[in-house]
Amino acid sequence: MELWQQMVRDSIHSVDQLVEKFGIDRKVAEGLDEFFQARINPYYLSLIREPGDPIWNQCVPDNAELEDIDGFEDPLQEDAMSPVPNITHRYPDRALFLTTSQCGMYCRFCTRKRKVGNSDKISMKELESAFKYLEKHTEIRDVILSGGDPLMLTDTMLEKILKRLRQIPHIEIIRLGTKMPCVLPQRITPKLVEMIKKYHPIYVNTHFNHPWEITPESTKACEMLVNAGIPVNNQAVLMRGVNDDADILRELFIRLLKIRVRPYYLFMADETRGANHFRTSLDKGLEIMFKLRGNISGLAIPHFVIDAPGGGGKIPVLPQYVLHRDEEKIIMRNYKDDLYIYREARGEVKQETIIPIEISNKKNGNGSNGSSKKSKNYKGVTKIDMPVLISTEN
Repeated sequence: MELWQQMVRDSIHSVDQLVEKFGIDRKVAEGLDEFFQARINPYYLSLIREPGDPIWNQCVPDNAELEDIDGFEDPLQEDAMSPVPNITHRYPDRALFLTTSQCGMYCRFCTRKRKVGNSDKISMKELESAFKYLEKHTEIRDVILSGGDPLMLTDTMLEKILKRLRQIPHIEIIRLGTKMPCVLPQRITPKLVEMIKKYHPIYVNTHFNHPWEITPESTKACEMLVNAGIPVNNQAVLMRGVNDDADILRELFIRLLKIRVRPYYLFMADETRGANHFRTSLDKGLEIMFKLRGNISGLAIPHFVIDAPGGGGKIPVLPQYVLHRDEEKIIMRNYKDDLYIYREARGEVKQETIIPIEISNKKNGNGSNGSSKKSKNYKGVTKIDMPVLISTEN
């Protein structure tokens, strides 16, 4: 048995352990166990510094989960877009391939908790029908292995899946959606990496939410993957009590770049049953993105998106930078809230576009986060004080 497998086996998961370790009322612990079981491996447990900290909130069950009656079991309608077991086909050229129900740690905000931990819901017996679907649909060129976590499979089983996918000519890209580099980095071994690199191009999408998760162990895991030519991207979720602060996310994204992990997505939390207490307002997310833009490298800025309820897919959301457009000009603000005019190319804009927004140069005032408050019409604006731009020709 490998170290990571032993650590999974040694995880906190039972009602008795929840009561003893975290002081959860037994009746509440029993209800939580029935709703969505716990799994906290020894490594991730060691990252907790105090009760209620950002690590604790992500992994320790909370009574608030049982009080949430407004969320959805399947907020992204993955099951409705599942033509065969284990496959979700939402986008034209991409498919999600669920390979296992198991994870190295069960996140309390999991959007797939209706299936995770239940081998009847994500069964390896259904893999053949998934392969046949992928073989038949030649428009699919990109397959994302997920679950659960595909790195919960043994090296041998994972290689069987990768080898089979590489026998399908139209599949060009394989992605591994795994949280193991963050929650159980001991899973990333030299043997695993050597096996994966045989099936390039393979990308890893991982999931760090807080700077404390970047440790010597997780750094080593990510570096092993990148050194083997496996690009690693990060998909974070904006969550109250975890990372809903611009300084925290700034530190996270900068530290990710230092270990060669690209900040890829920052998601608004899904409307998942039992996870409503994690959700923030959209204005909070826009405020954070506005504070990040221009203050850290563009390499560290992820796409801020909402995964649309009902299966609409990822929709990017940005603070409002373009304030007015007409045939002659575009009026914009930059990350300092200063206004600038960009002259429009002639004959291309057919009608003016007015975007309702309140402008404020106060750093903490209304408008600094991109929120819409009231309209201003900049049609009559012909001049904005700004630095003189000088063009030189050699």
